[in-house]
Amino acid sequence: AEMAAARLSGTENRLVSLPLSRIRVIMKSSPEVSSINQDALFLTAKATELFVQYLATYSYKHGRGKEKNALTYTDLSHTAEECETFQFLADILPKKILASKYLKMLEKEKRDGEVREDDDEGEKEEDEDKA
Repeated sequence: AEMAAARLSGTENRLVSLPLSRIRVIMKSSPEVSSINQDALFLTAKATELFVQYLATYSYKHGRGKEKNALTYTDLSHTAEECETFQFLADILPKKILASKYLKMLEKEKRDGEVREDDDEGEKEEDEDKA
């Protein structure tokens, strides 16, 4: 039985490109996982490969990298932001922005936040006047 499992394992390793040992480590890092079936490990690896392939193909077809015959980070981040299927990746693949632009955005948010706080206080005073 062990020989059959080893033979099956060797065959599975050739059917996937991702290292099964690393996938096992990632899966074991979840507190809900106590043991990992070899079939579950293989299927997770294969599903991951197919997902990455689909993401890359979709991003390439719908991105500007096609003009350069290359898949770019911008293509991936655009897909994550624009395609509903991949929107769960938007935090993982954010659009790149310059640090100076980000700092300006933070400053604007800070100013807007202070204005909102002042507005809230004004509304509270109006509510107290009515009471």
